[in-house]
Amino acid sequence: MSGTATTSATAQSAKMKKDESFLGKLGGTLVRKKKSKEVSDLHEEGKKAINAPMLPTGTDIHPEDTLLEENAERIMLDPTSRENLKFKDLLKVLIDWINSELEEERIIVKDLEEDCYDGQVLQKLFEKLSGRKLNVAEVTQSEIGQKQKLQTVLEAVNEMLRPHGWTIEWSVDSIHSKNLVAIVYLLVALAMHFQAPIRLPEHVSVQVVVVKKREGILQTALVTKELTSTTEMMMGRFERDAFDTLMDHAPDKLNVVKTSLITFVNKHLNKLNLEVTELESQFADGVYLILLMGLLEDYFVPLYNFFLTPESFEQKVHNVAFAFELMQDGGLKKPKARPEDVVNLNLKSTLRVLYNLFTNYKNTE
Repeated sequence: MSGTATTSATAQSAKMKKDESFLGKLGGTLVRKKKSKEVSDLHEEGKKAINAPMLPTGTDIHPEDTLLEENAERIMLDPTSRENLKFKDLLKVLIDWINSELEEERIIVKDLEEDCYDGQVLQKLFEKLSGRKLNVAEVTQSEIGQKQKLQTVLEAVNEMLRPHGWTIEWSVDSIHSKNLVAIVYLLVALAMHFQAPIRLPEHVSVQVVVVKKREGILQTALVTKELTSTTEMMMGRFERDAFDTLMDHAPDKLNVVKTSLITFVNKHLNKLNLEVTELESQFADGVYLILLMGLLEDYFVPLYNFFLTPESFEQKVHNVAFAFELMQDGGLKKPKARPEDVVNLNLKSTLRVLYNLFTNYKNTE
């Protein structure tokens, strides 16, 4: 009898552990210890909430982990949005940008939720971008210390952004509870405000599940959050360049520009018996960009530094990114276009890169 009771208790304990859900990690004032009747009542509420039409299929919410206080609210990212390719692309752009900015600090970010919630990375990023030193402890292990640091960092950020009309979509609690949507909102705002040399993917939206408790009943809703819009509409933080205007308002002149750039690149590539006829496709694998930089700067690029006949998307991105490095070594600013855009045959991105070379090397023989 005793052995049976022990086995039953162990099984129940294992089940409870297994039932730990994502919502339980959202932080805040979740009360896990309730009387059995309260848990039973809430279990029924949870069933109704889970079965509500607005709740997306596949969202794993366990009633035991939704013990919200009255009027409390929790927000979580819809699992399907995590797999959205444009959202994944946005995360990668932001991570690469942070790592580039904080390279001297020897800080490497791999996961925005896990690496940004305690305020350390956000502190260093804000200090680097703004040139301001914040009065915070360098290392904070306790939850109280982390939230105090976040409070100081976010107060400084909000003070800088509010006068420019930004809507504050983040808070100490949302960042510290690893709310990815709030973290991304904050990073996008910082990137645009400080005119980061990156191109954010346009029209990135995600769906979030909002769980509220009103009069003892759990209510759920599926809400769409727009993280980025078009480049020119995102508060104008990215300067629209000549090619935006050209393609939007004067497409008839586009061929004239393309012809001029083709003439420029062929003037140099012809020295290697190479010729370009299609800008967007022939530069997409990065090989011609690398060879062109070698010709413009008058040096030979060792073949082991790049893929001469790239086959995969990753190899092509490597080549274009390497070409960008060569441009920076030559004194040019880091291209605003992303290597992925050039590889994906984005004409505006390719034109931006080539026009930058043209303006700097048009008198080079």
